Amino acid sequence: MLPPTLRAWLGFIAVLAALVVVALGVLYAGHSEPGRVDRWFVEPTADSVRPPWRNVALPIDFLGEPVGAATLIVAAVAGCLLLRQRRAAVLVVAGVGMTVGTGTLLKYVVERTIHGDGNLSYPSGHTAFLTALALMAAFLATGRLGLGRAAGTSLVLAAALVAGAAMGWAQVALGAHYPTDVLGGWCTALAVIPATAWVVDRIADSRRHGQH
Repeated sequence: MLPPTLRAWLGFIAVLAALVVVALGVLYAGHSEPGRVDRWFVEPTADSVRPPWRNVALPIDFLGEPVGAATLIVAAVAGCLLLRQRRAAVLVVAGVGMTVGTGTLLKYVVERTIHGDGNLSYPSGHTAFLTALALMAAFLATGRLGLGRAAGTSLVLAAALVAGAAMGWAQVALGAHYPTDVLGGWCTALAVIPATAWVVDRIADSRRHGQH
């Protein structure tokens, strides 16, 4: 599932992303106010965006809610099985589980809140979730299309940027997260998914060799 031509580059990106997640977590641990970087953007409030853009942000946000997320996961797993990509189906489940689990753990460790209501905000789980799905889809496409390093890397990064930017904008626009929460969620997916894909490949390959 982790395209061989991209392993070294994705490994470097994963390490860099992990460092960003840790750095932001340390910087904003225990905070309940926007940081300096957050103030460069629109400060999140309950009505940061109004119709018609609010009507765009809400459906995007729904994709990260339990019902929307479950629907996407089921559709992704079903698509992988229809394509006879069992390893990809396993990665979807494992990747989402690891990403959401890591993000949830970080929320309780960092304890950053928003709006003073005790809502843990760092990192953005919605952003991490959608970015994770986009990354896994890009991995599958890269492998099936036989893309080289340049084309594969471009596809993976483009997918992550589009998904992260869309969900990140929705979260900030709806006042659910600070911009740095969104960046933390995006980097969480970039750090977790390549590592999870590598582990899935190792386990699957070891079982295949064991059968022989």
